Amino acid sequence: MAIFKILVLLLSLSCFCQAQLSPSFYDQTCPNALSTIRSSIRTAISRERRMAASLIRLHFHDCFVNGCDASVMLVATPTMESERDSLANFQSVRGFEVIDQAKSAVESVCPGVVSCADIIAVAARDASEYVGGPRYDVKVGRRDSTNAFRAIADSGDLPNFRASLNDLSELFLRKGLNTRDLVALSGAHTLGQAQCLTFKGRLYDNSSDIDAGFSSTRKRRCPVNGGDTTLAPLDQVTPNSFDNNYYRNLMQKKGLLETDQVLFGTGASTDSIVTEYSRNPSRFASDFGAAMIKMGDIQSLTGSDGQIRRICSAVN
Repeated sequence: MAIFKILVLLLSLSCFCQAQLSPSFYDQTCPNALSTIRSSIRTAISRERRMAASLIRLHFHDCFVNGCDASVMLVATPTMESERDSLANFQSVRGFEVIDQAKSAVESVCPGVVSCADIIAVAARDASEYVGGPRYDVKVGRRDSTNAFRAIADSGDLPNFRASLNDLSELFLRKGLNTRDLVALSGAHTLGQAQCLTFKGRLYDNSSDIDAGFSSTRKRRCPVNGGDTTLAPLDQVTPNSFDNNYYRNLMQKKGLLETDQVLFGTGASTDSIVTEYSRNPSRFASDFGAAMIKMGDIQSLTGSDGQIRRICSAVN
């Protein structure tokens, strides 16, 4: 009986912590928090449209490494390695300064209340909406990590651009995300750019899963020798607008990254989801928002865990 009571107590505490994440978490403590973040993010994207993709990606890279805890924001110290310096993030992940600016704006309204982790999550939603994507209700109430986790970032918790569909599915499953979540979240690649290094191999190895004309066009920006850091849009048609063109590209063998194209053409269950999203943009938008909310729940710190950082790049 004693053991049973302990289990019930632990379950109740677990549910209580999860329940703390809510769209209305700051309604009493900082009622202008979300609007302040939104204004800051819209200003940043109005200056550089590409930043929308970068902020969505920043949220993804934060959540997949030890949960949505703003650990990706921490700068290295003599006693702590930074996730920013991991292979998957170094000179690739962007938007840190935008989150810092939003944090500063929120701190001026209600200091010490809103976490960097929540700002990253809200920024991703606001970025999506600004460029034509869905507006979904972000759950907030996260707290910030007091450590960074570069070893985890380097160990495979962030997908490699050459990952197979099976590898991607297993990674997402470990994070509590299913196949539909994988395909929906991959649709963020309707925005943004990629370095030639991440896809050049496909252009020159006569891959059967890439359209010949598409490959020829991409080679102009990505020569076989050099140009590895040259950027190319993930979607050539509407690179700065959130739409479902990404899925139409996949059906035409015009997915830029290997991890894009593996979602269609292999006969796997993802084929039907790609086809569905290519025909039904509203379903894609709805599923993307739902998957982002679900991703935002990954190992979130709540209650008395972690802290509310004063600045996002350093522990208090």
